[in-house]
Amino acid sequence: MSSLADLINLDLSDSTDQIIAEYIWIGGSGLDMRSKARTLPGPVTDPSELPKWNYDGSSTGQAPGDDSEVIIYPQAIFKDPFRRGNNILVMCDAYTPAGEPIPTNKRHAAAKIFSDPSVVAEETWYGIEQEYTLLQKDIKWPVGWPVGGFPGPQGPYYCGVGADKAFGRDIVDSHYKACLYAGIDVSGTNGEVMPGQWEFQVGPTVGIAAADQVWVARYILERITELAGVVLSLDPKPIPVCIFVFHLTVKI
Repeated sequence: MSSLADLINLDLSDSTDQIIAEYIWIGGSGLDMRSKARTLPGPVTDPSELPKWNYDGSSTGQAPGDDSEVIIYPQAIFKDPFRRGNNILVMCDAYTPAGEPIPTNKRHAAAKIFSDPSVVAEETWYGIEQEYTLLQKDIKWPVGWPVGGFPGPQGPYYCGVGADKAFGRDIVDSHYKACLYAGIDVSGTNGEVMPGQWEFQVGPTVGIAAADQVWVARYILERITELAGVVLSLDPKPIPVCIFVFHLTVKI
């Protein structure tokens, strides 16, 4: 009998030409990510070859219940580091059935700017840094912090090495390699000043591709933390200042 791990890693290329495309889009908060998968008849190399799709926007905070259909347009393709083979991740943006970008679709306006001939001629390059914190699943407290307590003063954690300084490196390294596999221009990663906090850098990358790559890198990180059983926070200061003030007051 096959184990769950065997089935997850099942290579479809030996039995079918069909592939799985994971369509990804940004949810109603402007930060949450959503995705769903569909079967395609064979390998795809360009977003223009992909069909548009739809979803229920009333369940993502992006449409009313009586008019909930939202259409997603494929915009960028990446290799899927989870399913591998010819399977792909597809970054999409969202529109009404009439073809108008919905309010949370910021990519549409950006694409107009980046496709302007004067901007194309400039060949704009971007390097983007993304900080994030890994949180213990049940209590939403940073990994490496004592439950209900606080770490020692900053100093040893930034780019630190060792079991008492670097927390979650297996997740970080998995994410780094998965992004490179996907075709994302990840240029580096390092531990931050707070235990449980890390960052990665994307770029230099030309134009709107930099933003597409950051979003897919975030998606891949969400998937990896899902597998690892920890919670991802993109908040640069995930622990409220008032908690630290109270902690310092009590110690004094």
